[in-house]
Amino acid sequence: MSRVRTAVVGVGYLGRFHAEKHRLLPEVELVGISDIDPDVGHRVAQACDTDYFADYRALAGCIDAVTIAAATTAHFEIAKFFLEHEVHTFVEKPITRSAAEAATLVRIAEERGVKLQVGHIERFNPALLAAREKLGEVRFIECHRLAPFKPRGADVDVVLDVMIHDLDVILSLVGGAPEHVAAIGLNVLTAATDIANARIDFAGGAVANVTASRVSTSAQRKFRVFQRNQYLSIDFSTGELELLTSHGEWHEGEAPYTRQTWNLDKGDALLAETEAFIAAVRDDTPCIVSGRDGWLALELAEMINAEIERRARR
Repeated sequence: MSRVRTAVVGVGYLGRFHAEKHRLLPEVELVGISDIDPDVGHRVAQACDTDYFADYRALAGCIDAVTIAAATTAHFEIAKFFLEHEVHTFVEKPITRSAAEAATLVRIAEERGVKLQVGHIERFNPALLAAREKLGEVRFIECHRLAPFKPRGADVDVVLDVMIHDLDVILSLVGGAPEHVAAIGLNVLTAATDIANARIDFAGGAVANVTASRVSTSAQRKFRVFQRNQYLSIDFSTGELELLTSHGEWHEGEAPYTRQTWNLDKGDALLAETEAFIAAVRDDTPCIVSGRDGWLALELAEMINAEIERRARR
């Protein structure tokens, strides 16, 4: 394959950044963008020196790959269309509104032999990539993802909007499937859950405690991992890592551990994510974050939401 012909569907706040990344890659030809708002669509198309398509379906036959950054409620319909037309598809998180829809997209992608990648961008965060080298058998994870309210994510609850980032990372680090979930959530500014906490027990004994909020006054993206004799702290926002390693017993005046710290360049995770998708298309290699990964994260999110609803009915 020479240059990969691409398009971006949905060029609101996040989608326009996706379009910019496509324009940066020499191996990509950005054929066009599509958006339900013609004014937004024309403006982004002009900025990216490409064409505007009022109807995304007109792109079929013109492109090899597509990025979908429309509202979550539209993910299934748009992704299904492109997969059925054998277009390699990148879809922002969450992959769809439901695990059943996600399962359908995965099946179509596998049947048609096309790539399906999901936009769980933390997998491309340099801090996580560096941390993976230090991790062995993870036993306990504690994470806090807090953010001020942003209306653009309010079409879904906080579990699908915010927490799902950490659910995907947790599933990528912990061996075994989730066996039990305890969760609580509250709506504060919307009719849906705006703050939630979940404890997840995995087969094999690992446990994760996850908190997500979209009604905080300041942002926080902290991820703490505990394994035998080690504690690793990751700050996804700043790129700071801290590793404590136990090496003996306590003695008076002497701490029995070593402390290492790193401060990584935050890098451009969105560009890395886009490059990985294009490489999977060009080289016919597996996607780093597959459609199946997105499906599993959504299944876990649904388990958490079901527990939140059950508790609310009590």
